[in-house]
Amino acid sequence: MTTAAIDLPAPEAAPPRRAQRRVLPGFHLALGYTVFYMSLIVLIPLAALILKTLSMSWADFWDAVTTPRVLASFRLSFGAAFLAAVVNAFMGLLVAWVLVRYSFPGKKVVDALVDLPFALPTAVAGIALTAILAGNGWIGQFFEPFGIQLAFNPTGVVIALIFVGLPFVVRTVQPVLQEAEKELEEAAQCLGATRWQIFWRVIFPTILPALLTGFAMAFARGVGEFGSVIFIAGNIPMVSEIAPLVIIGRLEAFDYLGATAVASVMLLFSFIMLLAINSLQAWQRRRAGDGA
Repeated sequence: MTTAAIDLPAPEAAPPRRAQRRVLPGFHLALGYTVFYMSLIVLIPLAALILKTLSMSWADFWDAVTTPRVLASFRLSFGAAFLAAVVNAFMGLLVAWVLVRYSFPGKKVVDALVDLPFALPTAVAGIALTAILAGNGWIGQFFEPFGIQLAFNPTGVVIALIFVGLPFVVRTVQPVLQEAEKELEEAAQCLGATRWQIFWRVIFPTILPALLTGFAMAFARGVGEFGSVIFIAGNIPMVSEIAPLVIIGRLEAFDYLGATAVASVMLLFSFIMLLAINSLQAWQRRRAGDGA
């Protein structure tokens, strides 16, 4: 018995795939724009600074960055930034905790005020802090009779850096607290843990990477801060003069090599802080992935 062959219709050719429309140009063009822009804004100025520094001999460079005045400015800039970052790590965690865990009248206003140092020009912040903390200011007048000066000395520098660095800690810790699993806290409470034990063993390990990241960001911002500090510091050499002001002073004296040397030290520290921040953020992502 023979069977007749059945002719099946040939499958229709798939319509040509339409090119996906993108908001931005293609990869190569966008990459070219990115490299050009980053080179123009960041890489070329940094390369010029490095090349200018390399034109100096090691002896000249060392002499430029180890004068007593420069070393005093480094101690003030790094020391005040570190102390301000420590204060912000504690107070920023407290502010973030209140904003996340409690509801109270005016909460949105307080939440918005946290970002005020971001929006406020640093020079305006410095003038405002000086007017408040000076000996005849609203706050400084209460400390002046006891011989405590809050402005025109290193104390004023620390206060100014606390003001500009607080948002970095709050905005870094706040989303981590919001995403924390409350089931773990409830389970620990059911097992008889106290509130302090719940915070120290359940909550704190979760927010520690974000807290360290906020601390590093506030520290890095404080080291390079200029506008909010120069008005309240008093700018007394060897006492309340910050490193950025030393760079400005050398530029005004046409000592370009000396200014470049001091700036290169600040640049090296910035790279170290950037590496530390990126490492902390990577650690935070790994912990979040392990927790998921």
